[in-house]
Amino acid sequence: MAASFDPGSFGHPAALRTSVPTPRTPGPPQPRRASTTATSRPVGTVTRGTTNTNRLRRMDRWIVHTLGSRLRAADRPPVAVDLGYGAAPWTAVELSHRLRTVRPDLRTVGIEIEPARVAAALPYAEPPVLTFRRGGFEVPLDGGPALLIRAANVLRQYEEEAVRGVWERLCGRLAPGGLLVEGTCDEIGRRHVWVALDPSGPRTVTFAARLAGLERPSDLAERLPKALIHHNVPGRPVHAFLSDFDRAWAAAAPYGAFGARQRWVAACTALSGQWPLVDARGRWRQGEVTLPWSALAP
Repeated sequence: MAASFDPGSFGHPAALRTSVPTPRTPGPPQPRRASTTATSRPVGTVTRGTTNTNRLRRMDRWIVHTLGSRLRAADRPPVAVDLGYGAAPWTAVELSHRLRTVRPDLRTVGIEIEPARVAAALPYAEPPVLTFRRGGFEVPLDGGPALLIRAANVLRQYEEEAVRGVWERLCGRLAPGGLLVEGTCDEIGRRHVWVALDPSGPRTVTFAARLAGLERPSDLAERLPKALIHHNVPGRPVHAFLSDFDRAWAAAAPYGAFGARQRWVAACTALSGQWPLVDARGRWRQGEVTLPWSALAP
């Protein structure tokens, strides 16, 4: 599945020398570019920091399913990063626990740009399997590149034009076979949309929801990642996909008598005749559906 930009330059050292993203809202002057040394200033700006326990459970469940075999096959303890975990460390703690069900010696690093948030997280550290440190998009790590970088609810405050540079920079910190998972969810984790990338570019887009109480699939539009949210307009692929999904959901209404999960599965089955879904019934039953990035790319 081809990326929508030139994969030949993705991850190239020249591509990593990107300028610091400009935030959408006024704020302090942007920090200069930084290396991964401890004395460098972190790259990026402070997020709002709002978080809740179990907020990222759907994303974590998908990561365990997708990356599990690579975690088990790693020849040394793999590294996972929770980038921008927020004002409290719950999402990093949960990511560590969930991934260690697959690989007990996995090492999770929670990275935050705000020093006070790092200090508040330190009592929850479990060295060496869970540590916290200050940093930003430079992803400072002591033990080599990461097999996973998860950046949830981080890029919403930036301009869309900044996304590609951030993606490139973060993917430059991945180990071979690693994934960057970047996306957005609501405050209590009922609705998620995320993009999965590797060093060649974006690969897939996943929509995930708590099906109970979901009125229509297009309700997920408000949680589209920054790279897609401004393209949910007529004539663009993501708008066409959500419109078709709503129609399939409406047509599957009779299955609602058996529960929202059966209705979602029926809608995805119908949708698979129109769109190149890359997952199957087992994932649909989890309230997920995944497409290649190329199908929705702006």
